Amino acid sequence: MSNRLASATSPYLQQHAENPVDWWQWGEEALAEAKRRNVPILLSVGYAACHWCHVMAHESFEDKGTATLMNANFVNIKVDREERPDIDSVYMAATQAMTGQGGWPMTCFLTPEGEPFHCGTYYPPTPRQGMPSFSQLLVAVSEAWTSRPDELREGAAQIIAHLNEKTGPLAQSVVDDEVLEDLVVKLHDEFDSVNGGFGRAPKFPPSMVLEFLLRHHERTFSTEALSLVESSAEAMARGGIADQLAGGFARYSVDARWVVPHFEKMLYDNALLLRLYAHLARVTSSSLALETAIRTGDFLLRDLGTAEGGFAASLDADTDGVEGLTYVWTPAQLVDALGEEDGAWAAQLFEVTEKGTFEDGASTLQLLHDPEDFARYQRVCAALLAVRDTRPQPARDDKVIVAWNGLAITALAEAGVALNRPQWIDAAAAAADFLLREHIVDGRLRRSSRDGVVGAAAGVLEDYACLADGLLALHQATGEPRWLTEASALLDVALARFAVDGAIGAYHDTADDAETLVQRPSDPTDNASPSGASALAGALLTASVLVGADKAARYREAAEQALTRVGLLAAKAPRFAGHWLTVAEAAQMGPIQAAIVGPEDPARNKLKALAVWHMHGGGVVVAGEPDAAGVPLLADRPLVDGISTAYVCRGYVCERPTTVPEGLIVQLTPR
Repeated sequence: MSNRLASATSPYLQQHAENPVDWWQWGEEALAEAKRRNVPILLSVGYAACHWCHVMAHESFEDKGTATLMNANFVNIKVDREERPDIDSVYMAATQAMTGQGGWPMTCFLTPEGEPFHCGTYYPPTPRQGMPSFSQLLVAVSEAWTSRPDELREGAAQIIAHLNEKTGPLAQSVVDDEVLEDLVVKLHDEFDSVNGGFGRAPKFPPSMVLEFLLRHHERTFSTEALSLVESSAEAMARGGIADQLAGGFARYSVDARWVVPHFEKMLYDNALLLRLYAHLARVTSSSLALETAIRTGDFLLRDLGTAEGGFAASLDADTDGVEGLTYVWTPAQLVDALGEEDGAWAAQLFEVTEKGTFEDGASTLQLLHDPEDFARYQRVCAALLAVRDTRPQPARDDKVIVAWNGLAITALAEAGVALNRPQWIDAAAAAADFLLREHIVDGRLRRSSRDGVVGAAAGVLEDYACLADGLLALHQATGEPRWLTEASALLDVALARFAVDGAIGAYHDTADDAETLVQRPSDPTDNASPSGASALAGALLTASVLVGADKAARYREAAEQALTRVGLLAAKAPRFAGHWLTVAEAAQMGPIQAAIVGPEDPARNKLKALAVWHMHGGGVVVAGEPDAAGVPLLADRPLVDGISTAYVCRGYVCERPTTVPEGLIVQLTPR
């Protein structure tokens, strides 16, 4: 019989709907039930594409004996971390405080009031490597609650007090040109000069850090910063972490050389990587960066696009419970798919060996060198993909997350203009239309939807900020005033509802009228995606040069105040402040603004294309008729000599208007 998760909008929760565990969704009813029974809460947090979440589910949550223990002694709550990042943030902080590490699946034991007293991650079905079995843990926690509940409650209260003490707003500090220069040096020291990227295994794509370094290179001409970007981007694009047949990137590599990925593909990773590779192609004219950007953008539309116009959250790490089943190859399989001659050629090209680079003699596909016969390469890839498409495919988590869709809208709109892919701009507009139509309820954002049905979870700061940023990118791509109006409305809500009282420039991740948890989360660090606060700072900075004078100064001041909260974080851990630093670079440059006025004709289109291609990352470009209604950047900027004209400004200082393409390029070149 299905449990309470059968009606959930989350595919992850629905994966557990047939478990013998008496699961509850998070909410007042579940907490009230724990208080009524006077038993602890067992909180299990994960997400649909998580391999070890699946493993623990099969080993423990599908086991009737384990479920009996859980049902008798706990109120069991299952949470999708992607749908409720606020809950995940609170209890992940507790898990890290207790154990020194975190991850998913996350397993926490709480008082009936929701305060954590014991936390961990994956637990095996039998004792292993010093870990107790999950059943042993259940018995021990239940006995402890029965024999010494006051002690557990006291410990839980101390944990919450500790978290509140450690998670206040960061002290204010300056992020200026000198600080940015020092951070490039620090990142160079942490760089893996052999394999690209930073640190050791596992290796995650450092998209936002590379975006910062690329912007820094554009502003300062730093060859050091550019070299870190180029070597990392090439290593990722050629490695097994990149899908060499269908495009898109896996979540991370389990090794330092980008060979073997954890196979889930996440929307946020691919959106951020699309933006990075499109930017790199623009700056360096790299054919590899251009091809990677195109394949990544096409992957988003083809494999993650939903019928309603949004983008799905992820593709699973597993296929039929097996990691990599869809993606890996043996030499014999290549021969079966391509014939003897092409199969041997493909094995050499893609580093597929008899020993294998993955498991059981299979290999991921890498492309460490450009093929000499490009036509043959294209033919082989098409044939292999056709065969791969007949294999079992990973499940898709098709819920639509506002923040991640905002990242995708931004990337598709920006890259669509820069790389002349109008279909990407159309897809970005369709996603924005869907989010504005379905995800705004009573003037406020809802976090997620599935099959067009919006969920109950309130939008968090990253939802407001990332969607606003995407709408600002669409405004630039299309010149349509609607996107700017809607973005400004989201930013106004964010400023009014998420600010930390008495701490200028600091923000909570949840609104002031959101559900009350044992702690109000406020995490400024950039992790897999931009933090809500850094995304807000970036959107505010961009908006400040696009909106009218009535809001421009307020947005600029708010962005600058937010940047004062990141200096200490960046100095200590620049890899966890990547998006903050991209915003700081844009602020150092102005941001640059290019207004292109004129009738829609070849002259205006050429000026816009040049402005987009030569614009520093973080700058803005808008084209349209002079004084177009609802487009403040085009106001009071007439044609010169009756022909299309470009106006370039940095901050509050403007160049002379120009009608000459060569003059526009000179004005956009950093000095």
